[in-house]
Amino acid sequence: MDPFSQLILLISVVSFCTFQWLFHSVSPWASSRISPGFLKLNHKQKIEWNSRTVSTLHALLVGLFCLYILFFDEAVNQDPVWGDPTLVKINVSITTGYLISDLLLIFYYWRAIGDKFFVIHHLAALYAYYYVLGQGMLPYFANFRLLAEFSTPCVNQRWFFEVLGYPKVSKPNMANGVLMAFVFFLVRIAVMPVYYSRMCSVYGTEAFYKVSFGGRSAWIFSSICLDIMNVMWMHKIARGCYKVLLSSRRSKPESQENGKTN
Repeated sequence: MDPFSQLILLISVVSFCTFQWLFHSVSPWASSRISPGFLKLNHKQKIEWNSRTVSTLHALLVGLFCLYILFFDEAVNQDPVWGDPTLVKINVSITTGYLISDLLLIFYYWRAIGDKFFVIHHLAALYAYYYVLGQGMLPYFANFRLLAEFSTPCVNQRWFFEVLGYPKVSKPNMANGVLMAFVFFLVRIAVMPVYYSRMCSVYGTEAFYKVSFGGRSAWIFSSICLDIMNVMWMHKIARGCYKVLLSSRRSKPESQENGKTN
């Protein structure tokens, strides 16, 4: 194994251990001091709270690294199939460690945070990342996929507000809900034409046929699988956001009428 491959393996292992440590130690300690409501949660809620806290930290770290690569890594942007994957591999190895850590937690705490869609999502991503880390192929597309992580903090924050008892029509909850719908659409739905047009632009080229059949299958299958779930999630988020906004508009006239009568 060459030194760089050993480094990638080390980063993945360190990432796995770090996210386990954040889940079991850092999140419970920090959350109990930052949010007094954490101590009032039941056991299952605390498990999901810690899981979502770690998820948010991972999303911010990897997402910012992803943006840097997207804007400043010329080798990857010029050759999306075989460009120098050094930075992408480092970023993907961090995500790989996180995904394996999260899968372990999902299976161990299945009654609290078990979700078959998350299992499918993680396995599909790991299947695709195997080819990125093992053969250095498709770095642009792997990095582009990580843009989706920017929607994660808002999704998690929505759950935090809910479990802490914030009303759905409260200003913090509504602001986060609108931001969540906007960011989710922007980084998971609106980017699909860009992603698939870039995929079509390399289809049939010499670089494309250098990718193994397994790599091409992982690339196309994982992309379609993940985007089907993204569309399903977007539909749920949009419906939820619409219902909350509609209920808030209905409650305003009632509160105004009550104010006039009083």
